Amino acid sequence: MNKIMLSNQQITKFQKLYKNYFGKEISSKESYEQGTKLIRLVQLVYKPMTEIEYKKLQEHRRKTKTLNLY
Repeated sequence: MNKIMLSNQQITKFQKLYKNYFGKEISSKESYEQGTKLIRLVQLVYKPMTEIEYKKLQEHRRKTKTLNLY
């Protein structure tokens, strides 16, 4: 697992984003901790799909003809 490092500029930007969204100021330490947790979450959740996986997914969709509820 890679160690996530945030620059001072990134920490400051996260603090501003946090204040704009939540209306609350946080310390640089809290900003670093929350920012690294967010990056780690994205790393764990996001996995690019290969072309082969995409083709398999499209084939599966054609075979199962998923319901269109809209």
